[in-house]
Amino acid sequence: MITVRPYLPEDRAAVLALTPRLAEGVATWRDPGAVSTAVLGWVTGSLERTGNDDHGTFVAVHDGHVAGFVTVTVRTHFTGARDAYVGELVVSPEAERTGVGSTLMSAAESWARAHGLHRVTLETGAANLPARAFYRSLGFTEEDVRLSKPI
Repeated sequence: MITVRPYLPEDRAAVLALTPRLAEGVATWRDPGAVSTAVLGWVTGSLERTGNDDHGTFVAVHDGHVAGFVTVTVRTHFTGARDAYVGELVVSPEAERTGVGSTLMSAAESWARAHGLHRVTLETGAANLPARAFYRSLGFTEEDVRLSKPI
């Protein structure tokens, strides 16, 4: 059984242990050390904002262990629309394909509705094909594309 609940300070070590998964699917030309540092910064920043009205962090507990987490916040699109933005979604390798990710995304959507938001947005690496397929299965469509060229 999967239980999703708000993040608690005692979840910190388990959440931080999952952060390396956020480096998966990053373009191969990016510095892995810089990616790891950035990922850790994103997650610790999200954990520090937990409890603010415009930010939520939820953990999934499966078989008595933190099996994943999601962070969601309010972000203003360049058009001025306010959206819910999923900053991080991570599921442990052991909990993949058990419904943990979908359940966490449902929690993020519920948070968005409760905050009067009408759209959920997120970003993932172009090379992260499993994540892109997962998000498509939840009804997400790709909106922007970032292009990169070495010079």
